[in-house]
Amino acid sequence: MKYQAVIFDLDGVICFTDKYHYLAWKEMADELGIYFDEKINNRLRGVSRMESLEIILEKYDKALSEEEKFALAEKKNKTYVKLLGKMTKNDLSKEVKETLDTLRESGFQLAIGSSSKNTKFILERLGLDHYFDAISDGTNISRSKPDPEVFLKAAEFLQKKPQQCLVVEDAKAGVIAAGRGGFDSAGLGEAAACREVTYSMNSFSDLLKIVKENQSGM
Repeated sequence: MKYQAVIFDLDGVICFTDKYHYLAWKEMADELGIYFDEKINNRLRGVSRMESLEIILEKYDKALSEEEKFALAEKKNKTYVKLLGKMTKNDLSKEVKETLDTLRESGFQLAIGSSSKNTKFILERLGLDHYFDAISDGTNISRSKPDPEVFLKAAEFLQKKPQQCLVVEDAKAGVIAAGRGGFDSAGLGEAAACREVTYSMNSFSDLLKIVKENQSGM
């Protein structure tokens, strides 16, 4: 097979936690008197926590020390994790679970490539703890997408070359990161319209069609 493994972004692909991120950042921004809306929130997709904070602080007219910024990011994360506690296995769609199961049964290795430091907690809430063969997340990388580090680490953990892995993303930054790392990509939502994407998908289950069409070639 051309692809032997599939590496998934988490938020916006396996599940949707945007609303929790938005509420947590909004609470922090409101306390500082900073204007924050969903348009600004969209700029934070696929971006690390500290880089997200810097985007929000673009509209803040006071200088903050690195210690103060770190404290704000930690406060936001505590609010976010508290909100994530509301997630259950019901937040994992039937389509996603059945597609993952089919890929696994077909012999593919599966991995997560996400900049979130809460990846393992989210997977646990979804009932997917111990499901993936490898997890590369915000706890083991130093550079966020569009840097390819998170995907390169995932491939390394799987002991696969980038050319043997297909990356599944919903954000432009993730598609660009995949390309820079030498990976083919399959895009959902915003990523499907990205000119750098290898395959555009209308739904998660389209993955099965993509891998079937690439079963020969290596």
